[in-house]
Amino acid sequence: MTTDDATSDLNAVIDLLWSPAPTPRRGPKRGLDLPDIATAGITIADTDNLGAVTMQRVAGALGVTKMALYRYVRGKTELVALMTDVALGEPVTLDTNADWRTALSAWAHAMIGRFGQHPWTQETTTGTRAIGPNEIGWLEQALAALDGTGLTGSEKLDVAATLAGHARAIAQQASASVGISPEQGLHTIFAMVLRDHAAQFPALTAALDSGTDDGRDQAFDFGLDRILDGIELLLKQRR
Repeated sequence: MTTDDATSDLNAVIDLLWSPAPTPRRGPKRGLDLPDIATAGITIADTDNLGAVTMQRVAGALGVTKMALYRYVRGKTELVALMTDVALGEPVTLDTNADWRTALSAWAHAMIGRFGQHPWTQETTTGTRAIGPNEIGWLEQALAALDGTGLTGSEKLDVAATLAGHARAIAQQASASVGISPEQGLHTIFAMVLRDHAAQFPALTAALDSGTDDGRDQAFDFGLDRILDGIELLLKQRR
């Protein structure tokens, strides 16, 4: 595929997300709408993972032929972009009276909640791709929370990317730990390995022995607080 082709395809997906056609691109009168199509794909992805989503299967779930579905979306790239924006949903409403740290903490907690609810979005929200109005709305909320901090536009974008990346990484850990929390799972594995190899890994052994396990996964909140601490320190240094 040439650069021009890739740009054309990207523009087509953006047009679908931001200016959905009021009628099918071809064929008879509209019988479906884009939210219906997205919801059918989301249901399949939530149940059987993203790889199970095909035009044929989504069409079957909607009770139409695959060719009928093509009148609304040109292929899986458009379908997944549509699914992603619908699955993320409208951004969390932040307290406009809250300080930036409180607002961003609420934003990050809401973000990891969406990633956990639809684990396949952890994959579809990375890389260069078309981004829909809901996802842009999430970004807008994070940037607005940083108004008045003195950070540059690029720095605000980096903060949002860092927080989203942290939420995505922890959500991935949770998604891969079926039936057990990520931290509990790791502790169990470490204990099994170190049972016969503790002397080889004294630092890890000491950390596990001195740690307090209250049954909670603390990695997300710990990492989030350290990210916010770093931003706060930067702002203090500039002042």
